[in-house]
Formats: sequence, C-alpha cells, structure tokens
Amino acid sequence: MSGHSKWATIHRKKGELDAARGKVFQKLAKELYVAAKQGTPDPDSNPTLRMVVEKAKGANMPKDNIQKAIDKAKGAADGDNFESIRYEGYGHGGVAFMVDCLTDNRNRTASDVRSSFTKRGGNLGTDGSVSYMFERKGVIVIPKTLSEDDVMMASLDAGATDFEVLEDSYEITSTPEDFIKVKEALETLGVTEFLTSEVTFVPNNYVELDEEGQEKVHALVEQLEDLDDVQDVYYNLKED
Repeated sequence: MSGHSKWATIHRKKGELDAARGKVFQKLAKELYVAAKQGTPDPDSNPTLRMVVEKAKGANMPKDNIQKAIDKAKGAADGDNFESIRYEGYGHGGVAFMVDCLTDNRNRTASDVRSSFTKRGGNLGTDGSVSYMFERKGVIVIPKTLSEDDVMMASLDAGATDFEVLEDSYEITSTPEDFIKVKEALETLGVTEFLTSEVTFVPNNYVELDEEGQEKVHALVEQLEDLDDVQDVYYNLKED
C-alpha cells in the first residue's frame, strides 16, 4: 500500500512472517505479559492489555496462547520485570525510525540496537529526535468482502477518522480512544477477518527512495525485528 510503509511491508513479507510466526507470537506473549502484570489481568478493565489482545488477534495468535501469556502474569514474581525503552534514529536516505523494546537488560538492548543501525548505515538519535514525525492511531485493514458503503458508514458512525479503499481491502483509521468501538462496529456488521488491527504509530510524512535505497532500509528493519528485545519498528519510508 503506497504511502503506508508498515502495512505494505506486512504484505510484502507475508511469507517470511508466516515462517517466523513462532517468533512473532513470542514477542506478543511478552507484550501481553507486561500489560497484564502492570495492571489487572482482565482486558475489560485494563485498556492497555485490551489493545495488546486486539493486536495479538490481528496477528492470528491463537486464543490459548493469548490466555497463557496473561495467566503467566498472575503468578509472576515481583522481580520478573521488563522495561519499556524507545530508540529513535535514522536509516539510509534519512528515513526516520522509532524502535520500541521490552527488555530485562537495558545495556544489552542498547548495544544490539546501536550495532544494527551502525551496520546498516544508520545512526541513533536523541529522545524526541524523530517521534514528532509519527502520530498514534488505530489502524484496521479488512478484505473487500462487504459493501463499501456499509463498511464506510459503520466505521464513520463508530468514530473512524478516515476510510480508504485499496485494491483488495479497506483501511480504516481512528483515534486510539475509538479503536475498540470501531472494531466492534465492524464485527457487528459481519466482518470476521482483519488483515491489520492495532493501535500503532503512523508517519506524518514519507521519504521516497529508489529500489536500492528501499532494500537498504528493509535490511535494517529486518535486522531490528530479528532482535529478541525489539517489539515494534516504525519508519517513514514510502513503499512502491
């Protein structure tokens, strides 16, 4: 999807993600564990956990796996903690990066992330150096199985801020606060498959690069995503 780098990358790498499904689920389990441990393990009364549960569902994580990660937090020792850290920097061609991590060893994570940027021709910046270029939004992408008018009206009535028709799907954008309400409205309408369903960071502007430049950026993305401590990688490359 041109202009929306993360979603284009998801489709571009579908086969690779399928092969790496176990690692994706492992990272989601960590995020579920942290959200449940920091609040109540009930998604209905823990908004942060509810968001992560929806994210896990959007990645087709089995319900049993989701529940196991939440249950693990109930009996976890107080000392079993992860720290949330965000790194900001630039990749090839001035593409802005935000890298969200969950770690039990800050020094290890900082070294791994810094090394990845250096090896791929990028550099880390200071806190806030690129985060102003991104906006937190709810993003839902669904296949074109229902009427465009029906999906658009249900989405907008529930609080969606934008509705876009793509080649074979619809993309619905909302504020983080209205994300759950919009998704529930779509489920009520009869939507059963969500290609993307999460609250995430979307770039306010994009950097255009040639094919070689895009490959260099993708190489950095893949190296960062391969790190165990990295949960999410956001960047503002405009995909072809």
